[in-house]
Amino acid sequence: MRCIECFSKVYYLSDGRVKCSKCLKRFSPKKIARQKELILAFSSDLTARQASKRVGVTYVTAKRFYDLIRSRILIYLQECYEENRDNILEYDEYLYLDHSKRGNKKNIFDAYNFLTFDYGEKVYNILMPSLERYKAEFLEDGLEEIYYKEFSRFLKIHRIAKLRSLDNTIIRFWAYFDQFIKKYKGVERENFIYYLKEAEFKFNVPIERREDILLRLLGYSFSTKQRD
Repeated sequence: MRCIECFSKVYYLSDGRVKCSKCLKRFSPKKIARQKELILAFSSDLTARQASKRVGVTYVTAKRFYDLIRSRILIYLQECYEENRDNILEYDEYLYLDHSKRGNKKNIFDAYNFLTFDYGEKVYNILMPSLERYKAEFLEDGLEEIYYKEFSRFLKIHRIAKLRSLDNTIIRFWAYFDQFIKKYKGVERENFIYYLKEAEFKFNVPIERREDILLRLLGYSFSTKQRD
């Protein structure tokens, strides 16, 4: 296995703990067991708060480990896409707005814009520049209704898309993501990419395969079938 902090090799100590050969941090078997349980919870679609209660750790500990998982997923998905980018079938642009903001038209400038690619019934997402850069220009004189219509028209004209049909993997992912993100009840803008990629990972990977993949990404050299 590898260090969960810096991903370097570890070795076992005489007291049963493991020590990282690079950062020199030490871990107990109990801590490793808890981490494996957090990986299982993540794979099973539990939130960090739900996982903390199930595993018996603090929310801060669970959230920190979930963030580590998401950072590894980001790299993994990039590698998967790079290996398959010649197999791209379709792509389309999506504008996502948090459910709590959909009642006010001026909130369209708080939406997230991302481009979704389909490569063999799997998706890869690229987060586009924030729409907030247009907000001050369009709303500074208080003509929200007029500018909302013009901005909506602008988005339609400049939409990036290549679709063969309306029933496709991309549309199914968008519907999946819309339901997936609801349980978090609002995500800070700087963290949105990690939740988008979590949804991408879980959409692409069947639930029965997630845990084994995450164990490898986090440096564990054994599969779930070999767990204690």
